[in-house]
Amino acid sequence: MMDTINENFKKFFPKLSKQFELKPFQKQVAENVLNGNNTVAIMQTGGGKSLIYWLSGLSLKGITIVVSPLIALIDEQASKIEEQGYSVFTIHSGLPGDKQISELTKLYREELNPDFIFVSPERIATDGFFQYCLNTRRDEIKLFVIDEVHCVSQWGFDFRPFYKRIPDFLNATFNDNWPTLLGLTATINPKELLDISREFKIKDSNVLKDEMLVRGEIELVADKQTDENKKEERLWQLLKIHKDEKVLVYLYRKYHKRGTEELMKKAKEKGFKAMNFHGDMSGVERQQIIYEFKAGNVNVIFATNAFGMGIDIPDIRVVIHFMIPESVEQYYQEIGRAARDGKASRAIILYSNKNIQVRKSHFIDKSFPSTDTIKRVHKKITNHKLGLVTMAYFDDEEVQNCLPYFLNSCVLSIKAKGFSRLRILTDIKDPILKSYFDSTKTKNIITTIEKNKFQVQDLIDLVYINIISGNARLTKKFDKCLIVENHYEELPEYIIEKIENDIAEKKSYKHDLLNYLAYLLDDYFGSKQLHQEIGLYLGVPKFMLNKIYKTQKGDFVRSKSEVIIANMLYTAKIKYEYEEDLCYTKHDHILPDFTIKENGEIFYWEHLGMIGAEYYDKSWLEKMDVYEKYYPDQLIRTYESAVLVESVKNEIEKLKRHITLR
Repeated sequence: MMDTINENFKKFFPKLSKQFELKPFQKQVAENVLNGNNTVAIMQTGGGKSLIYWLSGLSLKGITIVVSPLIALIDEQASKIEEQGYSVFTIHSGLPGDKQISELTKLYREELNPDFIFVSPERIATDGFFQYCLNTRRDEIKLFVIDEVHCVSQWGFDFRPFYKRIPDFLNATFNDNWPTLLGLTATINPKELLDISREFKIKDSNVLKDEMLVRGEIELVADKQTDENKKEERLWQLLKIHKDEKVLVYLYRKYHKRGTEELMKKAKEKGFKAMNFHGDMSGVERQQIIYEFKAGNVNVIFATNAFGMGIDIPDIRVVIHFMIPESVEQYYQEIGRAARDGKASRAIILYSNKNIQVRKSHFIDKSFPSTDTIKRVHKKITNHKLGLVTMAYFDDEEVQNCLPYFLNSCVLSIKAKGFSRLRILTDIKDPILKSYFDSTKTKNIITTIEKNKFQVQDLIDLVYINIISGNARLTKKFDKCLIVENHYEELPEYIIEKIENDIAEKKSYKHDLLNYLAYLLDDYFGSKQLHQEIGLYLGVPKFMLNKIYKTQKGDFVRSKSEVIIANMLYTAKIKYEYEEDLCYTKHDHILPDFTIKENGEIFYWEHLGMIGAEYYDKSWLEKMDVYEKYYPDQLIRTYESAVLVESVKNEIEKLKRHITLR
C-alpha cells in the first residue's frame, strides 16, 4: 500500500513530488483512509495535514467534502488545490446568494463536477438547498473530511455547536452508508478525543497520533508579571527587541482598555507597522490584513483567536500572548502560528494571577448562558407555543448560545432546514406548488404546512425541485432558517435543572483546563521542560518526549549534537534512518542512533553524549556487547566534544572511502 501511496503522490502531484517526499506519518494516515477506516489524525501544526486529504481524496476517485471552520481557511485551501490543477467548489457567505443558487443547481445537474467541496459546519447544518443538491451526488462522495475536528467536542475551547450536528447531516444524506471519514487536528486532549470518537464511530486503532507533536523549534518563555502596567511595559520591550521580525500578539478582547484596537493605535504611535484582527471584521478586511502581514507591509498583528486555525504564514518569528489562553490546547495551537517554515522562533506568554481570575469570571463564565437567559430565549424562539416554529439562527447570538442546551435536553428538535416564507417565490408554473402558495395570505411556511396538512420536508423539497427545474424563481436568496419543533410550553423545573447541571459541569471542566495551564506556567523552568510537559499532556509517548530538535531531513532528534550528525549525513547524501528498531534476536532489540544503508552494507552510528554518567555507561556497555556479538565492524562512534563537527566530518569521509572502495 505504501508503494501505491508514493506512486499516487507522484501521479497526482508531480511538481510537489519533485520538491519533497511524503512524511512517514502522512503515508500512514493516507493508508488507513484508503483501507476504508474512519480515522482521526493528530499531528503538529504545519505538519502537512492538507496534503493527506488531497492525496486520499484523489486516490479514492470521487468527490471529497471538506468541512472547515473559517472562510479564510476555506479560500486559502481552495486556492492551493486549484494551483495543483484540481477543481474546487467553495460555498460560504462570501459567495453572492444568486451565485450560490446557480452553482448548487449546476452541482445537482452534474454540470459542476468538483474534486473537492469546501463548506462550513454551519452551512451543513442550516442550508437545506445545499443538502438537497448534494443528495443527488452522494454516491460519488468518497471522502468526508472534518478539518480542525477538535471543534466537534463540547469540552473543547473551540467548540462549534454545528460541528456536533455533522452526524445528523451524514445520516440524512447517506443513511447508514457514510463515506470514509477523516478528522484532522493538531491539539486535542483525551476527553475531547473520546467524545469525537464516539460521535463518528472511530475505533481506538484508527486514532493515529504523530509522535512529533512537540514543536521544539519554538522557544517557550513564561513571563509572569505582578500587574497589567508591568505587563504592558514588557510588551513594548519585546516588540522593540523583535522590531524587524513578524510578531503576532494574542489578546482575547477586541475593544476597550488593552484590547486589539487600543494596543494597535499605541503601537503605531510608537512607530511599529501594526494592524489588528478580530471576528467582527468582514471576511474581505481579514483577508487584506493576512495579505499585508504575509507580504511584510506590516510586521505586528494584535489579534483575537480569530487569527488562528489554518492561517499559513511561514515566517512568523514571535508569538506573544498578552492574555492567558483558556487551556494547554489553545496555547499550543496558537503558538503553532510561529515557525511554520521550521526555523527557530519564540513564544512568550505574559500573564498574572489577575489574568487567570479575569479569564475565569469574564471569559469562561460569561460564555455560558444564565438560567434567566435560557428561559427568555426559549420564549423568544417559541412564544410558549407547542409545535413547529421557524428560527433564524444566525440573526441572534443568544439563540446560538442557548440552542445546544435546548437540543441536548430535547426541549427542541430540528425537523428541517429551509426558509421561513413562500413569499420569496415568483413565476410559479407548477400547479401543486402554486396551490400551496395561494393557500395563505402570509405565505408563512408553518401556516402553509398546517393548513394543507403537509409534511414540512416535503414542501421544502417541492420548492427546491421547482427552483432547479425552472418552474419557479426566487425574488431573493433563501434565508438560513431552521424549522424546529417545541415540546414544552413552559420549561419544567427538571429540564431547567438538567440544563443548569450541564452548564455547571462544562464550566468546571474549563476552569480545570485553565488551572492546569497556569500550573505548568508557574512551574516553568525552561523551554524544553514546558514542551515536554505539554507533550505528555497531549499523549506523546514518554520515550519520544526528548525528540524536539528538527533536522534538515525533517526528522526530530533528541540533542543538538544529533542534529549536527544528521545534517552532515544529509548534506553528504548518505541515507540514514534515526532510531530505527534493530532486532538482534527474536525477542530483543535496540535503537541505534543512526542506521546507514549504502551499497548493500549497513552501519550503525552511535553518538555517546553522556559518557561518564554511571547509568549511561552501564546502558552503553550492554549495547556495545550487542554490536560486538551480532554486528562486528559495523559500528561508528562519536563523542560529545567541542570538536564534534570535525569528528563527524572525519567519520563521514572514512565511510565514503569504504563505500567507494567496495
